[in-house]
Amino acid sequence: MALIAIAADKGSPGVTTAAVALAAVWPRRVLLAEADPAGGDLVYRSAAAHGGPLNPNTGMLSIAATARRGLVPDQLWDHVQPLSGGLEVLVGLGIAEQAAGLAGLWPTLGHAFAALADSPNAPADVIADCGRVSGDTPAVELFPHAALVLLVSRTEPEALARVRDRAAALGQKLHGGPRGAAALATPLIGVVLVADPSSSGKLVNQVNDMLVHAQTGARVVGTIADDPAGADQLAGRKRGRLDKSLLIRSARKVTADLHQQYGAAWTVPAQAPHAGAGR
Repeated sequence: MALIAIAADKGSPGVTTAAVALAAVWPRRVLLAEADPAGGDLVYRSAAAHGGPLNPNTGMLSIAATARRGLVPDQLWDHVQPLSGGLEVLVGLGIAEQAAGLAGLWPTLGHAFAALADSPNAPADVIADCGRVSGDTPAVELFPHAALVLLVSRTEPEALARVRDRAAALGQKLHGGPRGAAALATPLIGVVLVADPSSSGKLVNQVNDMLVHAQTGARVVGTIADDPAGADQLAGRKRGRLDKSLLIRSARKVTADLHQQYGAAWTVPAQAPHAGAGR
């Protein structure tokens, strides 16, 4: 299986941008699921493949009725819309109040997301944008089904302190206690730093030392370039060679490293690449 849940502790570190960028260069077929209970962003910032707007009623909102009767993983595709460029998306809720319709269904969704990799018809990995996970957000109920939970953080000292504490709290919740080595626990908890590429190498080592010292069971798995111009291109707000942007180049490096380290455990057969960014 390969459900990758992406989240943050607080603020706006760029979870959606990171999730879209990673999905756009993912080396196998991938479904991007906007699983933030507070609501999704793509319906406001991205165009559908037909050139018009995405349908806000087709996605997490429409899947709620299906999931209450049981959810076969292949049924996820009935609620998916392709973005301009080809990336397949399960559009998020419009507003936080709609999350009530998914009450009790998050574990069902998590199981379906993880099991989609084993579909005999249309297997795919799932990247789930879970938004902020502070407090009692129900999106954490997806995490036990994930192969990997990625916490996105910027590099200000307070942001790093929060991601350390969030990683420790998730380690306690998911693994039952502190761990010195992330490889001993499943799902793996990883940290993705949104950073200036020129200083990211030294910073990764410092943050890893901090995570190990705090026995969080987490470690830095890569850095996404802090690239506002690339983010605007990814969102369709600015023209340019997106595949040459620092954002996409750094996302490609993260996905390559993830697959080199964990790809053998992710059993989705190779698929024809979608027409996302970087293709």
